[in-house]
Order: sequence, then C-alpha cells, then structure tokens
Amino acid sequence: MRHIRETQSMAEVRPLFEQQDVGAVEVFDNVGQAIGVLTQTDVETAVREARLENQVGECLRYRVTGDSPSLDIADVSSHGFDHEPLRSVLNALHDGVYITDARGITVTVNTAYERLTGIQRDDVVGRHMADLVKAGYISKSVSLEVIRERRPITLVQSIRDHDKILVSGMPLLDNEGALRYVITSVRDVTELLRAKHAQEQLAQIHRMREAYDVDVRSDGQPPWLIVSPQSRECYALARRIAPTQVKVLIQGETGTGKTLLARYIHQHSERAEGPFLELNCTAMPEGLLEAELFGYSPGAFTGAAPRGKQGLLDVAHGGTLLLDEIGDLPLALQAKLLKVVEENRFLPVGGTEFRHANIRLICATHRDLQQQVHMGQFREDLYYRLSVVPLTLPPLRERREEIIPLLDHYLTHFNQRHEKTRCWHPESLELLAGHDWPGNIRELINLTERLVVSVSEQEITPHWLPHVPASLETPNPSATCDGSLREQIMELERQLIETALATHGTTRAAAAALGIDQSTLVKKTRRWRLSRSA
Repeated sequence: MRHIRETQSMAEVRPLFEQQDVGAVEVFDNVGQAIGVLTQTDVETAVREARLENQVGECLRYRVTGDSPSLDIADVSSHGFDHEPLRSVLNALHDGVYITDARGITVTVNTAYERLTGIQRDDVVGRHMADLVKAGYISKSVSLEVIRERRPITLVQSIRDHDKILVSGMPLLDNEGALRYVITSVRDVTELLRAKHAQEQLAQIHRMREAYDVDVRSDGQPPWLIVSPQSRECYALARRIAPTQVKVLIQGETGTGKTLLARYIHQHSERAEGPFLELNCTAMPEGLLEAELFGYSPGAFTGAAPRGKQGLLDVAHGGTLLLDEIGDLPLALQAKLLKVVEENRFLPVGGTEFRHANIRLICATHRDLQQQVHMGQFREDLYYRLSVVPLTLPPLRERREEIIPLLDHYLTHFNQRHEKTRCWHPESLELLAGHDWPGNIRELINLTERLVVSVSEQEITPHWLPHVPASLETPNPSATCDGSLREQIMELERQLIETALATHGTTRAAAAALGIDQSTLVKKTRRWRLSRSA
C-alpha cells in the first residue's frame, strides 16, 4: 500500500486517488509511525466540504488502534455468533457475511466470506476495521461508514488490491435504538459481471439467430414435392449422410433450394436440436465477413464493441453452419476457414487464443469450384476438404414434374398469407409448366406471390401472366427488319432483351437470364431509347 504524510494537504494527495485509481493510502506521522489510513471517501468529503487546504491528519477518520487483536477468544465467543445453530445458519448462506460490534471490532465472518475474499476468519476476528484497512486486507471499511453514518451503506471494496467485492452494511439496533452490531453482506463483483456478461451474450446469440436463421415452416418446400427422379436421388443421398459428420458441398444454380437441402440434412442429423445458421459469403465486405464468421476480441479495431463479439462459429455451437456462396469467399478467409475444417479451431479477429469450433459445416455454391481452383480463385486444399460428399441440385427445368406441384403449393401458401382465394386456370398451368424458369424455384415463388396480390379475378388466366414464357417462343425471322446482317442481328438482340425484361421484370434478373452483365444490358436499352426519341 502507498503511504503519505499527515502534514500534507488534501489538495496534494488528491491526484493520487483521482489519477491512479487508489482506494486507500497509509498515513505516517513525522517520525515514521503509521497513524491510520486515508480513503477515497475522505478525499471526496474534503472536496465536497471545501477542505482541500486542510492537512491529511485533520481529515483522517480511520485511526490505527493497534496491530494486536482487540478482543480475546472469550470476548468474541460472548457475542454468540459462533454458537449453534446460528453458526450453521451463517455458513449456509451463499453470500459472505462480516459482523462487527458497535466499535468496529470484527466479531465473526462466515465460510462464504472466506471463500469470496481469501481472508481467513482467524486473520480478522477481534481486530478493528481500521487496522485491517491499514494492513491492506481491504481498501475501505463499510462497517466504519455505517457506524459513522448510522444508516445502511453499500460500496465496492478491493480485497488485497485487486479482487472486487460488493459490500452492503446494515446497522443492527437494540430496543433502545443503540447500535449493537453492523451486519455486512458480501458478493463477488466478478461473479455478478460474469452473470451479466453471460446474459448479454445470450441476448446476442438470440439476436444473431434471429438475423441469420431462416424459418422454413411457412415458405419451405414439403418433402412430398420432391417427385422428380433427380431430386429424389439427391435427397436420398442427403438422408444417408445426415447422421454423419462429413463435410457436404451443395452445388446448383441460384434458386434451386440449396438452403432447404442443407436444413434437411441438419434436421436429420444428431445436431437437429442445435441451431441452424446461414451466412451468405457475398452479402458483406471482407472485413465485416471475417468479423461475422470468426468474431472479434475487445478493442480489435476502431468501433469494436468493448466486450468483443461472438462470431457465427461460436453462435452455431452444437449445431450446423451453412456457408452459402462459398465460391465468393475471399482467399484470405479461405486460409482461416481451412484451419476450422482441419483442426476444429479458429482465431477471432484481434484474438491471441484459439477457440474450439463444435459445428457441422455445410457449404453451398452456384459456381464451378473446380474451375475456380484452376483459375487460382479458390484454394485446392480447401475445395477437397469441403467436398467430401458433393450434392448437386438440378435446375427446375430438368425436373419439370415438380413445377405444377410447386405452383399449387405456393398458391395455397400465399392465398393464406394474403387472405385471397386465387386458383390456376388449366391453360396457365400448361404455359408455366413449359417455362424454363431461369430463376428456378425462387422465380416461381416470386411470380406466384405477385399474381396472388395483383390479379383482380379469382382465376389466374393466361391473360394475367406477365409474359408468354420465352421458352415457348421461337424467333420469327420474318419479324426482323430488312437490312444488313449486322442490322438484323441488332434487331434480334433488341427483341431478346425486351422479352427478357418483360419476363423477369428487372434489368438484373434479365441480364442474369441472358448471361450478360447488367451494365451492358442497361447501356443497350438506353441507346435504343435515345435512338427512338431522335
């Protein structure tokens, strides 16, 4: 413990408490003898009462009474706290209990106090609280504060200069109103903070699961819709490997139901009771993606949460994590993910200690990962570790047996959601069944919902379809304009782009269906619009 002289002014010693976070300082007289302890409360009182020019000795409340115990064993026993059954009752309490008499002399402590503070009963019983502060057992005494103020007081106490405990002192009065004892209850602040942190972490887990977990009970594809031979073969293999822990790579075009297949594997695995989380690797920039996946330690970067943040590898503990569009994962993160796949451990951003990952990892992509490996865009070692069991979902145009069941299922679903009673006209079903559905099931879902909410009649006839499916149309050479080969090609290109825009509704979807960049499609349509206005 630091020490100061009693002749120093309170203004001189104030910075010691404010700048160095000191709770109590030992005070010596001019000949080097300890006379007491100055506490943070003394300094605050001097500031409040404008007595900073006073000497420390004038503001000192905790005076040394002597290093030897103030009471002998007989005196301590006379209080009765060590007699049964009171002794057993005190020791049965989870909170620590510290009892002093009206003079501030320790009468007894229970076993919980010994456990929480590490201070043994024999070290403090019979000793005055000021002596214990001076000896460095505690930073300041709530018992002496209660004796002085004659009211309940709560404060945070430092034990042996590092551990923090929350102490609440209560005066115990006799029938005549005289103070008999001070009963102090003690709780470990570290335990309270740990419990608070655990509660915050649980709340964070719930928030992240709500953000990333996808509820398929309403929009999901029921098993009875898996009617095509291709889909049945894929789902049968998924059912066989679900109880194992092998890595699965699901491949297929956008919108074919890769997330649904991953959830199917999770629901038939031993981790079905655990969380199922999904992270799209194209949904955020590299830095944020790394933080979301691996989490980060406190102070890892500017703006980081003070307590750090759990990543999905932590949140999905005991469950399944789907990394969608794994082909778009940056190479730097591929190296970190390889550590997870090989050793089931990872290093949070800014962390220095590895954490264990207890997850089932499933990856999905619409890209050709083997081609990306050859182009140097995907790590070969990671590819072979992720694709232990590759599953390929065929596009909807290759499983036409499912189109009409899907249309009926989602029509019923959206009728219920939007409180409608729409039904399909047979000719509409025939036309839609012949469509190639470049957007696959996702396109089918969006079209069905759009028709349910936009059609003004009960029956959805071909008149209400936004287009005649392009797959049923054959370009008519006679419809092209006269002119050179280049001009006719340009006109055919214009017709195809306009048909795609009418079919898909947006430039992004139309460009994807035609296999060109969205910027290219926008430039061409703008050029045609300008030429018409000219």
